[in-house]
Amino acid sequence: MEPHRISSPQFSATITIGLESGYSRKPLDKSMVTEYLHSYQDTLIIEKDIHLSVSITECSIVLSGHNEPHLRLGFINYPRFPIDVTVLKQEVENLAKYLMEVCEQNRVVVEFMDETVMFEFSDKTDPRILLNENK
Repeated sequence: MEPHRISSPQFSATITIGLESGYSRKPLDKSMVTEYLHSYQDTLIIEKDIHLSVSITECSIVLSGHNEPHLRLGFINYPRFPIDVTVLKQEVENLAKYLMEVCEQNRVVVEFMDETVMFEFSDKTDPRILLNENK
């Protein structure tokens, strides 16, 4: 038996979010981010009938004296629940802004195929980068 082939328009996006609240060095657990995602996804399904599937990869962002654990949240236009690419891009941005608030992040980056977007609440930089205190 041959599997049925289903495709959707190409789309790729990644949200990178830190696992520390603000610049406090207070750790944010991956399981909490997953809970925030589940809650957001459930609301999105109920209110807009949008199924926003997310892959999660752990990584670190390193710059000068700064070395912070992060999560990379990956998105595609999943053929099981295809979404108009314009709508999908807006929903990924909406999710990034939601996660900024609930995870107490000053800055979040979203990478799309055609642009990189940064959302920030202020232009402050983590003091560990400025002071290089970990060296």
